[in-house]
Amino acid sequence: MRLRGMGRTALIGLVATMMMAGCSGSGDEVKPGGTTNAAGLEKTQLLIGQYPGADSAPLFIAMERGFFKEEGLDVKQEAIQAPQAVLPKLSNGQMDVVLGSYATILTIQESGQEKFKYIADSYQGATGAFGVMVAKDSAVKKIADLKGKKIGVNSLTGLGVLTMNPHLKINGVDPKTDVTYVVIPTTNWLSSLEKGDVDAVWMTDPYVSQAESKLGATMLIDTMSGPTESLPITGWAATEKWIGANPKTLAAFQRAMAKAQNIAATDRDAVTKILPSFTQIPAETAATINLGNYPTTLNAQRIQRVADLMLEFGFLKAKMDVTTMIVAPQG
Repeated sequence: MRLRGMGRTALIGLVATMMMAGCSGSGDEVKPGGTTNAAGLEKTQLLIGQYPGADSAPLFIAMERGFFKEEGLDVKQEAIQAPQAVLPKLSNGQMDVVLGSYATILTIQESGQEKFKYIADSYQGATGAFGVMVAKDSAVKKIADLKGKKIGVNSLTGLGVLTMNPHLKINGVDPKTDVTYVVIPTTNWLSSLEKGDVDAVWMTDPYVSQAESKLGATMLIDTMSGPTESLPITGWAATEKWIGANPKTLAAFQRAMAKAQNIAATDRDAVTKILPSFTQIPAETAATINLGNYPTTLNAQRIQRVADLMLEFGFLKAKMDVTTMIVAPQG
């Protein structure tokens, strides 16, 4: 009843004050453009570059289960072929984070094209998921038989050659003079092996499984065994400039990805169920393919193995200290 005694102007002022108090009572900071930022994040809308393969499964688990939203992040993703293709976007801030093979990021780092740091691990090799396949009736029965032969790979400076070379070397085959690497697009791996365009093809699953079931092919070299056992494959990276400008956003991204990575590491079904949603892998194939592993820590010692291997086989010109490129999660 006391409100009746107030003047109209006073009443309007009281209502406005109450509305302002209600809006600010949550402690949220309203950013330009209407984005509410409760944690004081420097950016809330992120674009992430990813490979449409098993490596990226944790990202899509995090998106599907709302882990990014819980951190105040609105995450969009873009399928890429390689980090080199999106370097301009990363350099000018149009893209925030990228998934890249450790070999690729290290190559870019040494070239000086961009300065990256690793912010989260993604994928690690495991038995049966990466290997050199030979046809059912192939005369190549052992690694030494590859002398003078042609081997199909998706890149002359990629993971296939890098992980194959140590196996050739310890079996008396010189990677530089005894074999010829031939670039074959991923989509042509099976047909090239079947037609005999090459004597062997380095493949990843699901192509490994398809070569076995459709062509009767066998794995001559498991390139994630012996000297290359459990080699790190891919990780999430951002530019030094982006990391310096967005420390709180970075921490939020790392927390969300850590939750998803733990799920991928312990629940195969979660991975195989999400794969068909962003890849061309059918559900029935996803259920049976050989998967790599999903490390739950960002370990410089593991990644250093990649850098040292690259130096040994001429992928890098000088030794690199990977510890300077690690941004450990802050919790």
